[in-house]
Amino acid sequence: MNVDLVDWMGSDESIVQAARVSSGTTGSWAANKGLINMLARDRHGSPFEAVILQFKVDVPLFVAREWFRHRIGSFNEVSGRYKVLEPVFYVPNGGRPLKQIGKPGAYTFEHGTQTQVDIVEFAHKAGAVEAWHLYQEMLDAGIAKEVARNVLPLSLYTSFYWTVNLRSAMNFLSLRWAHKDAKVPTFPLYEIEQAAVKVESYASQIAPEAMKSFNTNGRIAP
Repeated sequence: MNVDLVDWMGSDESIVQAARVSSGTTGSWAANKGLINMLARDRHGSPFEAVILQFKVDVPLFVAREWFRHRIGSFNEVSGRYKVLEPVFYVPNGGRPLKQIGKPGAYTFEHGTQTQVDIVEFAHKAGAVEAWHLYQEMLDAGIAKEVARNVLPLSLYTSFYWTVNLRSAMNFLSLRWAHKDAKVPTFPLYEIEQAAVKVESYASQIAPEAMKSFNTNGRIAP
């Protein structure tokens, strides 16, 4: 899962400025760190919206569709109607859990046997190759891109820009990373969790105190 931070606005200081404008007060940096923690702890969330992050994301279609369920940011995605798509497909590696155990709402996932890993790899590669050949065949026959793309599988990679404020990014992270410090359990898709780890790494570089307070207070979005 490829996630790159391409632009941003604001920092921990921006959060403090947004919070203190209501009272007209100022404080030392030690006091400001305490203020950020209080805002996260007591869920005074709007100051965290003063930080804006923009990511370039390259993930399989099935990951993007889960990501787009977070209607808390702005998305701009590559269009298969207007360009010929690239033949880049996702094939799970041996580290991806393959066996689904349990019932709806209470699934756990376990690693597969080597035979299962081999079957998954073969099926993904064979399906991608066949679908790509059919896609190319239709394009060569003069069929519109928006029709030809219909045969491509969910393992095809897509690219999009995601512009989101830090408060909304925290909401995303609270749901898409089953983190040890989370007070509320979550059960994310394996692949989107790998991407969420990268999102948090970038967010922690831009607003380290805010992200520290997010983790200290149970990873509940303010």
